[in-house]
Amino acid sequence: VQLQASGGGLVQTGGSLRLSCAASGIDFNINTMGWYRQAAGKQRELVADITSRGSTNYADSVKGRFTISRDSSKNTVYLQMNSLKPEDTAVYYCQLVLSITRYSTSTYWGQGTQVTISS
Repeated sequence: VQLQASGGGLVQTGGSLRLSCAASGIDFNINTMGWYRQAAGKQRELVADITSRGSTNYADSVKGRFTISRDSSKNTVYLQMNSLKPEDTAVYYCQLVLSITRYSTSTYWGQGTQVTISS
């Protein structure tokens, strides 16, 4: 399994970015795809994820500003980030959870993409 993330960069406060993560080499059903982030000196945290049925989950800090979506035909997940704030600065990681059996899953991580918001 490979996850290729892209779309990070440097923008000013209030700007927008769109992250993409394409998964390949998948031999099992996708359970969820999502985005986590890790700011310097902090733990990695969930930003948003989306299930195979399209149900979404967001961190409170990004609700109303970020939108996660998915193109199942391309095994790709997107994160549209609007109204960006300096506190959104972090390395963003794509996560893929596969359903291996009825009771087990396997988790994969992308390489991370830097998002920097200038004030």
